[in-house]
Amino acid sequence: MFRLIATFLGAALAAGPVVACEGRPDALGTARELAVGPAQFPRVGRIHFDRTLPLAPKEVVLTFDDGPMPPSTLRVLDALRQECVRATFFLIGRNAATHPEIVRRIRAEGHTVAHHSHSHPMLSRLPPDKAEADIDRGIAAVEAALGSKGEPAPFFRFPFFASSPALLERLEKRGYAVFGADLWASDWNLMTPDSQLDMVMRRLRKTEGGIVLMHDTRAQTAAMIPALLRALKREGFRIVHAVPAGRADMARRPHARLTF
Repeated sequence: MFRLIATFLGAALAAGPVVACEGRPDALGTARELAVGPAQFPRVGRIHFDRTLPLAPKEVVLTFDDGPMPPSTLRVLDALRQECVRATFFLIGRNAATHPEIVRRIRAEGHTVAHHSHSHPMLSRLPPDKAEADIDRGIAAVEAALGSKGEPAPFFRFPFFASSPALLERLEKRGYAVFGADLWASDWNLMTPDSQLDMVMRRLRKTEGGIVLMHDTRAQTAAMIPALLRALKREGFRIVHAVPAGRADMARRPHARLTF
């Protein structure tokens, strides 16, 4: 098994970037895509679960929570586009309903659109029917914002990482992969962009990459992203874009309710 994984990763790394910047050989780009589905990866992120995505050393999956929210989300998107980097955005339903044009831009620029509840409650503390309603309302809002512009990925991240065994089980059965993180930017704390950059890079060096959690709603993060992408390039990190695996074996239906 380990030999097969090593062979796969070696071939992927040798294949060249899947997203490169034309005329910008110095740009970071996106090294490869990684298909993620609940059958192989029901729950990922070592801070919260016992496994993570099969990443090689110095591979990074960039993820952003809580958007969309102008102007900071727009600044993040501008920085990612400048470096031809693709990321995953876990959107709050009420924000998606308020700013559908940003949701559509996220998808149009090749990023993965995923889910982060409707109102950002601590779902594990809600009665199951209320948690169910908030999850479904958020999914519906993101789907409505996208309209005909594409389908969101069946990826979910719990607000505050406050999951419960029942919710985890139902999301898996419904065909959703649940994302935790391998490290985070701690950008819920007020700090300067330079201080945040230093902390994120120290953590990345320690973990040798992984799933990184940031918030595109935070001005300090939006200000940090251009320097972060340059630092990743300078230190030899590579970007992996998490994309949904085939849906043929998934039980998910649009707007279907979770059943407890």
